Amino acid sequence: MDRPEPLLRWHAIAEARDPAGLSTLLADDVTFRSPAVHTPQEGSALTTAYLTAAITVLGPTLQYVREWYDDSSAVLEFRAELEGRVVHGIDMLTWGEDGRLTDFTVMVRPFQGLQKLIELMAAELTRMRDQSGAQQRP
Repeated sequence: MDRPEPLLRWHAIAEARDPAGLSTLLADDVTFRSPAVHTPQEGSALTTAYLTAAITVLGPTLQYVREWYDDSSAVLEFRAELEGRVVHGIDMLTWGEDGRLTDFTVMVRPFQGLQKLIELMAAELTRMRDQSGAQQRP
């Protein structure tokens, strides 16, 4: 079986480190589950924010090392380095018949790597929010 189109599109976004393609990849009601946030994040705006921050934080060293997929879902194993800490995890993606992602779940280990990821993601999300607010001010 060839890689499904949504998986090809996600890989293109991750490899280019360009979140622009997320607007057509994510379903409006997509759910994002983060290892750092207790509750699921609902909707394309929140999911876009989290994935954009992740592309910035993990992108420079992100490597997908294995993957498993079928017609409507995939599990992608990845590794990245964050300030000297190796992070190992998986992305679990599910998509609908229209090829848009309906669910994106991230799991990360080890705990110290997760702590560093949480720290860097919080800083990036704050930076993005502050930059967005600055752009909206008159």
